[in-house]
Amino acid sequence: MGPRRRRRSASNSMTDVDPKLLEVLICPASRTLLRYDRERQELISESARLAYPVRDGVPIMLIDEARELGADE
Repeated sequence: MGPRRRRRSASNSMTDVDPKLLEVLICPASRTLLRYDRERQELISESARLAYPVRDGVPIMLIDEARELGADE
């Protein structure tokens, strides 16, 4: 048999962030708590108006990777 390959999850499947992790994560820009948007797979900083992506259950807490929230968000 050949080497085993990992199956990648579908890009639209949702992986939750560990609730304990959410209790300690803060926005690197504003130093405030974040809100988890499960549908969009993002951690939201209301005070900084930034949304940090969550990829495969791992929050990407880099300001350069965050998107700015729109006026209606």
